[in-house]
Amino acid sequence: MGELRMIDSKLIDTHGRAHRDMRVSLTDRCSLRCTYCMPADFAQWIPSAELLTTDELMTVLRVSIEEGIDEVRLTGGEPLLRPDAVDVVHRINALPKPPRVSITTNGLRLAAQAGALRDAGLERVNVSLDTLDRDRFKAMTHRDRFDDVIAGLAAAKAVGLAPVKVNTVLMPGVNDDESVTMLRRALDEGWRLRFIEQMPLDAGGIWNRASMVTAERILDDLSQAFDLTPVPVRGSAPAEEFFVDGGPETVGIIASVTRPFCGNCDRMRLTADGQLRNCLFARDELDLRAVLRDETLDEASIEAEIRRRLHVSVEAKLPGHGIDDPSFIQPPRPMSAIGG
Repeated sequence: MGELRMIDSKLIDTHGRAHRDMRVSLTDRCSLRCTYCMPADFAQWIPSAELLTTDELMTVLRVSIEEGIDEVRLTGGEPLLRPDAVDVVHRINALPKPPRVSITTNGLRLAAQAGALRDAGLERVNVSLDTLDRDRFKAMTHRDRFDDVIAGLAAAKAVGLAPVKVNTVLMPGVNDDESVTMLRRALDEGWRLRFIEQMPLDAGGIWNRASMVTAERILDDLSQAFDLTPVPVRGSAPAEEFFVDGGPETVGIIASVTRPFCGNCDRMRLTADGQLRNCLFARDELDLRAVLRDETLDEASIEAEIRRRLHVSVEAKLPGHGIDDPSFIQPPRPMSAIGG
């Protein structure tokens, strides 16, 4: 559930929000083609030469930690497609004052890598799983890999990457009949389930506010089978959590669209190609890759400029993402290129 942290952060925006959490994309590539994320034939990948090297990534993270970042979530695309993903985790944990490190993954490679990731210092995993029906999984992802995800979840639990969180996106007429079934399975398996409202970040442009499955709908459906009571303390966590049948088990709902939590946001994002974003829905980015590869700058100057751009980005952060504003325009990058 949400955790309050009193960490000294220098990255404070003009609305008083201190930033402590960095979402870091390791790659924009993915081994699934989830219908709410990208078309089945999507292939507009970032050229490999434009992706940050691991040394470049460590430079950014070292400076970010000095400025107050104390939690790093590795994302993608699918982060475990990066060949040196385990080494990335190890090197983050070797930094001075290492942050807490977690990963969001589709789970396909997790069974093979869970132990190595734990040994490298990974604390926990978030695994995307939108259905418990094998045929439906294949239709939603265009890949017949359901069993691999289940094996990955089991491996994560077995090696102690706890809590094992499961992220589920419900889509109307596709899997919106599975909320109760998903929660029952999560309770049986010891997963911490979080439903996520579909967001306007898909590469195919199919998002429709009028037909999306809202947090209110999810809560109504779950309440037919469970007694849900709000967890009183949320902190900066994106999920609004509820005790299930009195607890201690909980279920969370990330309602970025209908119940935005921008007022407590403490997150920044670094794309796989080195662009700094102050919001998931931002249309502006600051280029850190250009700084890292500027041959006219020495190491100290590079770090100083990265530090300056971190603060510029935070200071420019808007009070909210504005999805409900009629002037809202979907970011040009899809979720896979931003980093989930």
